Amino acid sequence: MVIIDIIRQNGDFGFEASDANGHVVRIDTSPETGGTNYGVRPMQLLLMGLGGCSGIDVVSILKKQRQELTQFSMHIEAERESGVEPSLWKSARIVFTMAGNIDEDKAKRAAQLSMEKYCSVAETLRRGGCEISWEVRLEAGN
Repeated sequence: MVIIDIIRQNGDFGFEASDANGHVVRIDTSPETGGTNYGVRPMQLLLMGLGGCSGIDVVSILKKQRQELTQFSMHIEAERESGVEPSLWKSARIVFTMAGNIDEDKAKRAAQLSMEKYCSVAETLRRGGCEISWEVRLEAGN
């Protein structure tokens, strides 16, 4: 069982979420809806979870394939439904950028395996109707 504690810390909507290991994330709403930019928006946090989940998958797969990954980053752009409540994510696009001694086909396959098989956050978003696309970019660099 996973346990998360949420405590209001700042103004009306500034919360701190913590796990059993003491990791803390600040959460808030936008200033337009009464927040103070104390923390990340809950729906953005979901996209960060997508990136973290998939990033762990991809790096793990490439390590098992003995690929020499020297740099790794992800860029996520997403769009929510408009004019409805709740407003779910309707699309997300991920760009995986990597450098090192990496076979391009293996990098693309690692991203595909993460997005289509291993990443629980991606599957959760898909089941909510989000269309997820991705691409892999290899850059020179050590």
